[in-house]
Amino acid sequence: MKRKHIFLFISIIGICYTWYYNIQYFQTVENPSLIGFFNDAQSNFAGKSFGADLSVVVLTFFLFMIPESLRLRIKYWWILIPLTFLIAIAFTFPLFLYMRENTLEKTT
Repeated sequence: MKRKHIFLFISIIGICYTWYYNIQYFQTVENPSLIGFFNDAQSNFAGKSFGADLSVVVLTFFLFMIPESLRLRIKYWWILIPLTFLIAIAFTFPLFLYMRENTLEKTT
Protein backbone atom coordinates (compact mmCIF):
# COMPACT_ATOMS: atom_id res chain seq x y z
CA MET A 1 0.00 0.00 0.00
CA LYS A 2 1.33 3.41 -0.93
CA ARG A 3 1.84 6.06 1.70
CA LYS A 4 -0.66 8.38 0.02
CA HIS A 5 -3.36 5.73 0.45
CA ILE A 6 -2.56 5.50 4.15
CA PHE A 7 -3.00 9.28 4.42
CA LEU A 8 -6.34 9.04 2.61
CA PHE A 9 -7.45 6.25 4.95
CA ILE A 10 -6.45 8.31 8.00
CA SER A 11 -8.39 11.26 6.58
CA ILE A 12 -11.51 9.09 6.35
CA ILE A 13 -10.97 7.91 9.92
CA GLY A 14 -10.55 11.56 10.95
CA ILE A 15 -13.91 12.62 9.55
CA CYS A 16 -15.75 9.55 10.86
CA TYR A 17 -14.21 9.65 14.32
CA THR A 18 -14.75 13.36 14.96
CA TRP A 19 -18.19 13.58 13.42
CA TYR A 20 -19.42 10.52 15.32
CA TYR A 21 -19.00 12.55 18.49
CA ASN A 22 -20.29 15.77 16.93
CA ILE A 23 -23.49 13.97 15.93
CA GLN A 24 -23.76 12.46 19.42
CA TYR A 25 -23.46 15.93 20.91
CA PHE A 26 -26.15 17.47 18.69
CA GLN A 27 -28.51 14.55 19.33
CA THR A 28 -28.19 14.72 23.10
CA VAL A 29 -28.25 18.43 23.99
CA GLU A 30 -31.52 20.17 24.67
CA ASN A 31 -31.03 23.10 22.28
CA PRO A 32 -28.38 22.14 19.71
CA SER A 33 -26.49 25.03 18.11
CA LEU A 34 -22.93 25.83 17.06
CA ILE A 35 -22.70 28.53 19.71
CA GLY A 36 -23.79 26.02 22.34
CA PHE A 37 -21.28 23.51 21.00
CA PHE A 38 -18.39 25.97 21.34
CA ASN A 39 -19.60 27.16 24.75
CA ASP A 40 -19.77 23.57 25.99
CA ALA A 41 -16.32 22.84 24.54
CA GLN A 42 -14.93 25.74 26.61
CA SER A 43 -16.88 24.97 29.77
CA ASN A 44 -13.94 23.52 31.74
CA PHE A 45 -10.15 23.50 31.76
CA ALA A 46 -9.92 20.17 29.93
CA GLY A 47 -11.97 21.53 27.03
CA LYS A 48 -9.96 24.75 27.03
CA SER A 49 -6.76 22.70 26.91
CA PHE A 50 -8.00 20.80 23.84
CA GLY A 51 -9.05 24.08 22.24
CA ALA A 52 -5.64 25.65 22.86
CA ASP A 53 -3.90 22.54 21.57
CA LEU A 54 -5.97 22.44 18.38
CA SER A 55 -5.47 26.17 17.81
CA VAL A 56 -1.70 25.71 17.77
CA VAL A 57 -1.99 22.61 15.54
CA VAL A 58 -4.23 24.46 13.06
CA LEU A 59 -1.90 27.47 12.95
CA THR A 60 1.12 25.21 12.39
CA PHE A 61 -0.74 23.25 9.72
CA PHE A 62 -1.62 26.42 7.80
CA LEU A 63 1.94 27.76 8.10
CA PHE A 64 3.18 24.52 6.55
CA MET A 65 0.36 23.82 4.09
CA ILE A 66 0.06 27.19 2.35
CA PRO A 67 3.71 27.66 1.27
CA GLU A 68 4.07 23.95 0.49
CA SER A 69 0.93 24.00 -1.65
CA LEU A 70 2.13 27.05 -3.56
CA ARG A 71 5.61 25.58 -3.98
CA LEU A 72 4.30 22.27 -5.33
CA ARG A 73 1.36 23.87 -7.16
CA ILE A 74 -1.17 21.58 -5.48
CA LYS A 75 -4.58 22.06 -7.02
CA TYR A 76 -7.51 23.08 -4.83
CA TRP A 77 -5.38 23.32 -1.67
CA TRP A 78 -7.30 26.40 -0.54
CA ILE A 79 -10.49 24.35 0.05
CA LEU A 80 -8.75 22.75 3.04
CA ILE A 81 -8.83 26.03 4.98
CA PRO A 82 -12.63 26.26 5.35
CA LEU A 83 -12.92 22.47 5.62
CA THR A 84 -10.58 22.56 8.62
CA PHE A 85 -13.13 24.67 10.49
CA LEU A 86 -16.28 23.09 9.03
CA ILE A 87 -15.25 19.44 9.40
CA ALA A 88 -12.05 18.86 11.41
CA ILE A 89 -8.30 19.14 11.18
CA ALA A 90 -8.27 15.38 11.77
CA PHE A 91 -9.75 15.19 8.26
CA THR A 92 -7.96 18.01 6.42
CA PHE A 93 -4.39 17.48 7.60
CA PRO A 94 -4.11 13.87 6.37
CA LEU A 95 -6.07 14.89 3.26
CA PHE A 96 -3.44 17.55 2.56
CA LEU A 97 -0.70 14.95 3.03
CA TYR A 98 -2.52 12.74 0.51
CA MET A 99 -2.75 15.65 -1.95
CA ARG A 100 0.92 16.45 -1.39
CA GLU A 101 2.03 12.84 -1.92
CA ASN A 102 -0.12 12.63 -5.02
CA THR A 103 1.47 15.78 -6.45
CA LEU A 104 4.99 14.60 -5.60
CA GLU A 105 4.28 11.26 -7.21
CA LYS A 106 3.16 12.94 -10.44
CA THR A 107 6.19 15.24 -10.60
CA THR A 108 8.82 12.50 -10.20
